[in-house]
Amino acid sequence: MNARDEEPAPGAGALISARGLRKSYGKAEALRGASLDLHEGEILAVTGPSGSGKSTLLHCLSGITRPDDGVVTYGKESLGLLPEQRLGELRRSEFGVVFQFGQLIPELTALDNVALPLLLAGTRRGPAHREAGEWLERFGARGQAGVRPGEMSGGQSQRVALARALVTGPRAVFADEPTGALDSLAGEQVMTALVHTARETGTAVLLITHDAQTAAYADREVWLRDGAVHSASAGVLAREAVRHEG
Repeated sequence: MNARDEEPAPGAGALISARGLRKSYGKAEALRGASLDLHEGEILAVTGPSGSGKSTLLHCLSGITRPDDGVVTYGKESLGLLPEQRLGELRRSEFGVVFQFGQLIPELTALDNVALPLLLAGTRRGPAHREAGEWLERFGARGQAGVRPGEMSGGQSQRVALARALVTGPRAVFADEPTGALDSLAGEQVMTALVHTARETGTAVLLITHDAQTAAYADREVWLRDGAVHSASAGVLAREAVRHEG
């Protein structure tokens, strides 16, 4: 059976598990009972139309946002019960986050951007820079080490952002539309680098995307619509319906 067709039992051996997540912004409901499991070493794509709650789901799963209702567990920890200090520790060491536009610190060079999570965790500057340089090398961005974000292309910025997300050796990386601002070639290069590194390190990846080609890199795909998670087949049918209507 193809890995994309396999649906693990709810919560069974999951690295991160979400159940019944609800989140509203004013009167707008972003999540309406969403449930999801991310397993160790898995690359999971969450697809769906704009406004379906994909980014909100990522923010809840990574501890950036607390849901109004529902539970997110990481191992034996319930993220909703953790103090901000512990959530910050998780995002610095065990979770990596990549956003659509990289969100690098503009005043810092690529090397300093990648080294920052290590420095915040207490690593000395010399070792942090050596480790950061090695990660830039892995993503083919060593030549950007002394360059600031404003002088980089979109693809270069995303490579640096990926290196920053993975430099601490996280167990999970959350990538929110990492190719959304890139052309097809740069997007393919970024995804190839991310998948290769995740396979090599055993890092789980939650990939938020609206692009079918990007989702094809995943082991498994789920479809988010109206704030709820559905099987990948529901997404395929919905996309076909939209295509035929067009």
